[in-house]
Formats: sequence, structure tokens, C-alpha cells
Amino acid sequence: MTRSIIHDTVEPMPGLRKRLNGNGEPHPLASARGFWAGLLTVTFAFALTATGQVPPDINYDESLVAAYELPDPLVCLNGRNVADATAWREIRRPEIVAAFAEHVFGKTPTIATHLRSEPLAPDAEVFGGKATRKQVRLRLLDAEDAPWIDLLLYVPHRTTGRPPVFLGLNYGNQGVEADDAIVPSRNSDCQRGKHASRWPLEMILDRGYAVACFHGGDIELEQHGSGCRVTTEGLRTGIRSFVLRQTGRTEPAADEWDSIGAWAWGLSRALDYLRTDPQVDGDRVAVFGHSRTGKTALWAGAQDERFAVVIANESGQGGAALARRRYGETVAVSTALSGSWYCENYRQYGGRETELPIDAHLLFAAIAPRPAYVASAEQDRWADPRGEFLAAVHAEPVYRLFGLAGLGVDKMPAVNQPVGKTIRLPHPQRRPRHHLLRLEVLPGLRRKEIEMGDGSGFPGRMNGWGWRASPRSLQRGAFGALHAHPTTSPRRKPVG
Repeated sequence: MTRSIIHDTVEPMPGLRKRLNGNGEPHPLASARGFWAGLLTVTFAFALTATGQVPPDINYDESLVAAYELPDPLVCLNGRNVADATAWREIRRPEIVAAFAEHVFGKTPTIATHLRSEPLAPDAEVFGGKATRKQVRLRLLDAEDAPWIDLLLYVPHRTTGRPPVFLGLNYGNQGVEADDAIVPSRNSDCQRGKHASRWPLEMILDRGYAVACFHGGDIELEQHGSGCRVTTEGLRTGIRSFVLRQTGRTEPAADEWDSIGAWAWGLSRALDYLRTDPQVDGDRVAVFGHSRTGKTALWAGAQDERFAVVIANESGQGGAALARRRYGETVAVSTALSGSWYCENYRQYGGRETELPIDAHLLFAAIAPRPAYVASAEQDRWADPRGEFLAAVHAEPVYRLFGLAGLGVDKMPAVNQPVGKTIRLPHPQRRPRHHLLRLEVLPGLRRKEIEMGDGSGFPGRMNGWGWRASPRSLQRGAFGALHAHPTTSPRRKPVG
């Protein structure tokens, strides 16, 4: 069985039709009095093209979104209904992850890793002694020509116990902080401190969290930005080329991974290390990202259940937004513009999104019962905030299998009105463009307000952050257990 959506009409459960505007009538999306009227008439639109022009086949008119049906998260490919969490975990979830691998992100090969860490630079006290900055080279494989990760890690001093960690990709370690002591990421053309406004490190550290990041180009280059300095040698040293050489091939198969799959694999390798570092709590690691790295965070979290929380900002189609809506970023445009994010199989669904065996709601579902946090900007129509909301709505039945509320609402929230339980949406935010100006403040920081964008701010009322993914802890509140504990006592000496 499938769940149908006709424009803004949602049928969350079979036989029960609900209207998102709450009054049983179609939402007045084209009305001048409607909330979205201003959004639909905004002339600014962000598109990831070299010229900055909007691709000609992009739709930003909600009335042109055709009727479509979504695969039912609780019906297996063989038609069997999923009645409990055991059937979900043993049958339905594995086939969903496998379908995303085959049709969207590509299959990740089995690679025998051999993790070794070595200091890349001396540890340094930073921000007036508030934290230790570590630069660690992670050797992942035995072969000398295998890629490695240069991990940048900030560990707060004033905490009780080992701090939880936010882990994400950057466009070059040197761009995170304007400090000459940071070793520049290889294959990165990012200037020192270029993205420091997106990384409010001191504020995050003050709230008792560690921050870890590395350049995606350490693992795999891509030619559509991401701070990558693309060279023939750089392309040759990526993990995909390495695997091909090991298997005596020159080209990947149509269902094999591309850059998003490779980056997600790299995030899991960084998690391998964090789980061995005695200065941080490797069981409480949140993976996060923006735009293409938001897609990556979702795919990493869906595959690797060791990530306690998954955070994606403006990830759009291929991430948190429903591809079937063909609103903003589409499969055809995304595959053409990126050239290397998805597996080759995904290209065939350009203009044929309804033939996909999966969609974004199943990516959320694969993360269940762990918390997910998704944000978008009000006028970032490219990322389709409504499509992200609807995907979260239709993941709800899976969270309920675990006795949890997922999003918990079926009405699109107003601007700056956060909603959600185990799936949290603070969106749409009141800002105009597809851009992460500041990671301020990431979910779960000690103040009861979250900002994830340009600093405009909106009330979060998160009451902490539910890190561990066990149903028992989540029943106490997905965002209410096991948050970080900063202290004003004399700082804890780093371990090791």
C-alpha cells in the first residue's frame, strides 16, 4: 500500500485523510492572503550553477506539484505488513537502506580498515584555555597510497564527564578558524578563517560539547565546490579510485558509490576514532551537515546506527525533501549540476521520480528510533522546506513502532515555529537563502533557544538533547536526556 499526497493533502494512515491546513480544505497556496504567497512571489531563488541562474525546468509554484504516491514505510517489498519494531529492524529497514544504496547513493564496498592515529600537530590550548585543539591524522588502511583523514578536534575543559561530539565535514580545516597553527587540508583551496562565522566554536565549547570536523576532500574530491582543489593526482588518491585499483578496474558500476557515499564512509571512519579517544564520549556523536553535506549526514546516519543524532540543514532533494514533488532541486538538475554526488543509477529517475522505490520519508525512517533534526530557510525554495516537512510527517509511523512520536504534527509550522518530538523541525526560518551562515546554535546547546542560520534566532525549547538512541531514554523525551554538562569548576585536565 502507498500513502498518497495531493499537493498539501496528507494521508498519514490508511483510510484517514488529513489536510495540512487543518480545516479539511485545500490550503490557499496561491492566495495573496495565504502564508506562502510571499514565498511564492519572491524573485530571489538560489540554484547551484556556475552562472548563478535558475535552471529553466525548476518549479517554484506549489500549484504545479502533481499528485503522487509514496511507498508505505510499513509495507515490505514482498507485500508483508510491518507490525512491530522487530520486523522493521530485521526486514523492512535493511531493504530500505539497500534500495537507497542501489538507486540513489550507490553501494558502499566492504573495505577492511586498519585505523591508526598520529598527531598532525602539537595539542594546543585555545580560546583562553577553554579547550584543547587536537589535530590528528587518521590512517584508515594499510596501503601507502590509501587516503587518510586529517581530523580537527576541539575538546572543552569545563565539563563533567566526557563531552558529546558534533561531527561534520568542512571545506578545509584552515577555514574553520583563522589560526596559522591549523595545518591546511590537502586538496582544499579554502582560505584561513573563511568559514569561521559558520563555526561558533567557542560558544559550542562553552556549553560542554566537543566539535570534530575534516575536509571531505580528504576522502573524495568533487568538482562542484566543497572547497576542493581538483587535480588529477587528487582524484587519483580518493577512496573510490583506491578501491577500483585494488579490484583491477577503472570505472565504477552504475550502482556503486560516488562522493556522498564516500564522504559518509569517511564520517563513519572518523566515528571509529572518536570511539577510541578517551577525551570525548564516542557513544554520543551527532553527525551534521548543510546542503550536500546535509545529504551526506542523513545517508551516514541511515547506514551507521552508531550515530546518536542526525542533523541536516537545507539538504533538499537527495536529502530531507521528497523527490516526488519535483519542487526546487530535482533529480535531473541535481545530478547534472553535481556530476558526482550520486550513483549513476540515480540519473534515470530525472523526470521519473514517481518510479523511485524510495523517497526522503524512508531516509528519515531508516534513522528511527534515533532523533533527527532538520532545518531550512523560509525562502530557500531550492531546498523545498515543505517537502522536508512532508517527508518527516510520513516517517511518523516508524517512530510509533518504537512507542515514540516522530514529528508529532501534520500541519506545516509557521515561520520560526519549531515543532517535533523525536524528529525536530525548527523551520522554516526567516532568512532568504540557501546558505549556512553560522552553526549557531546547534541542537541541544545549553540555552533554550536554537539558531541554525543567520543569527535571527527562534525558540527551540529543546530541554537538552536526547543523545542515546535507546527507546527507553527516548521515551523520557527525545531531546531531553543525556545532554552535555558544562561546569564552572576548575577545568578538567585533558586525558593522555
